[in-house]
Amino acid sequence: MADNRAEPRVSMRTPLSRVKGLGASGHGVEHWWLHRVTAVANIPLIISFVIIVAALAGRTYDEAIAIISHPLIAIILILAVISVTNHMRLGMQIVIEDYVHDKGPKIAAVIANNFYAVIIAVACLYAILKVSLGRILI
Repeated sequence: MADNRAEPRVSMRTPLSRVKGLGASGHGVEHWWLHRVTAVANIPLIISFVIIVAALAGRTYDEAIAIISHPLIAIILILAVISVTNHMRLGMQIVIEDYVHDKGPKIAAVIANNFYAVIIAVACLYAILKVSLGRILI
């Protein structure tokens, strides 16, 4: 008579990895989800950004400053900068990890990518805050 019991599945993952729910890279799906969430968040934020820029067309400098100084507009712009720069950083990191195969250059490129995204975000946030808060920031 044949034995119909199924063989137990053999897992290559460590017990700690199974408990934490981590994937093969050790990062799980957090990176993947964050990239998708920022992509979805960028849709209304970029539409809002385009509307704001269109509203600034043909305005005088003082009118443009008044529009950007409105708290809701400043908050939308700040959220857009944070979401877009984070999405940019994550997307470029994916490209680096997929196409740079040597460990040293890969680490250097990921670090440079992170610094670049932070510099862009800080410069944009400073400009928005400077305009929206007026002479408080120097």
